[in-house]
Amino acid sequence: MYFLSKRPALFRVVFFALLFLIFPGHSYALDQQLAHDVASNASHPVLDPFFDDLEQRTFQFFWDTANPDNGLVPDKAPANSASSIAAVGFGLTAYPIGVERGYITRDQARERVLTTLRFFRYAPQGEQAEGVTGYHGFFYHFLDMKTGLRTDRSELSTIDTSLLLGGMLFCQSYFDGDDLQETEIRTLVDTIYRRVNWRWAATRPPAIVLGWSPEQGFIPYDWRGYNEGMLIYLLALASPTHGLELDSWNAWTGTYDLNWGISYGQEFLSFPPLFGHQYSHVWIDFRDIQDAYMRGRGIDYFENSRRATIAQRNYAIDNPQKFKGYGKNVWGLTASDGPVDTFKVVLLRLRHFLGYSARGVGGIHIPDDGTIAPTAALASLPFAPEIVIPAAHEMFERYGAQIYSKYGFIDAFNPSFDFAYTTMQLRSGKVVRGVGWVDSDYLGIDQGPILAMIENYRSDFVWRYMRKNAYLRRGLEHAGFSGGWLGPAAALKQSNADANATEKAN
Repeated sequence: MYFLSKRPALFRVVFFALLFLIFPGHSYALDQQLAHDVASNASHPVLDPFFDDLEQRTFQFFWDTANPDNGLVPDKAPANSASSIAAVGFGLTAYPIGVERGYITRDQARERVLTTLRFFRYAPQGEQAEGVTGYHGFFYHFLDMKTGLRTDRSELSTIDTSLLLGGMLFCQSYFDGDDLQETEIRTLVDTIYRRVNWRWAATRPPAIVLGWSPEQGFIPYDWRGYNEGMLIYLLALASPTHGLELDSWNAWTGTYDLNWGISYGQEFLSFPPLFGHQYSHVWIDFRDIQDAYMRGRGIDYFENSRRATIAQRNYAIDNPQKFKGYGKNVWGLTASDGPVDTFKVVLLRLRHFLGYSARGVGGIHIPDDGTIAPTAALASLPFAPEIVIPAAHEMFERYGAQIYSKYGFIDAFNPSFDFAYTTMQLRSGKVVRGVGWVDSDYLGIDQGPILAMIENYRSDFVWRYMRKNAYLRRGLEHAGFSGGWLGPAAALKQSNADANATEKAN
């Protein structure tokens, strides 16, 4: 898959698109106590001071590491890395949260946001391989932190551009003042969003391609459900300049049935790593709104993510591969850092450990090497607080400063990789006797969902502003969503559309 091994986002998407095309309907019997623990009508526990500390530390990652001259956020830190445009999108989401929580002033946030938006508005675009930041309104996955230009032959990424736009559109809704600066913020976001050519990216219409590069052209894979790509289609449907039609959403949902099944006591639309159940939810409140597919299933995407979260915890309790540390309060698999790609014997079993890789639950094969990513559990806080809050406390209390430091939880750790005298070159981090491998880095695309979802749980903050965003509403309605906060008008419109479709079918 040409450069996929060097492109974590592409690797994780293509890997799971191929591996989980058929969902096997794995069944798992829960005992009554476990079922009680994760009852459907979960309570809404108040967050204790630990989450105040975690939220502020996680915010500081974005505030401290971003380049103040152009707003670019590193892919990871403290490692010396390029900027990930998706991390920039999460950074733009973080700054208003910082205002809300009193970490920074509105003036400080406004200045940082303007710097970022001005950079992306005026950065060079073109089809050439060097000296540009993007093409056709999309942006390259990785940019040089200082120059802002394409680096490391990275791909023009439709998903990472969409995650960047998610943060931009949030800022457009949040900065609603009449002064010149906040007016400029809204205008800049409008300009950047409207020039994204979604039709160009639908090279095999009506589906949207994963990406493009000057060297290879279009990547030979399209976004098909179910995964984090949902946000791409909603933004494409909403575009007033290069918008796609409903058939693109139908292409996205057309593979859903292949991924619907039962895994560890939960019936849901599967994508094994939890980031696929979290990213779109950072900006979109899916509670009580449904598209045609979810109306047919009788749930919404929020409930689907709740079930995926519970399945992961159930898997950790069952722990079929007998990894160290797993249990009811230590769990969480997603795309994350890992110790190193190697084989080692643990408890008389040959284990295949991995570096950066996607890990998860559900599907033909469960990719798991014992690596736990705190973001997997923490970014699921709104979905299942009754199991996420104890998990956060347990991980902190059990492993302490080894995994919790300046910017909150490090990206990942692996208690099973406990080889204190290893001479191999680790991808990152170190091995601590009695603890195992612990990462040394924080990843922007993992920090962002932690911060945003804590605040969404606490106050609906990001969701509240995004519910007012005209583009988001337009995209959801064009995709056939109705109910909930979209209101009776959307429900009536969709009812009429369903009736017309039935009449035509007859």
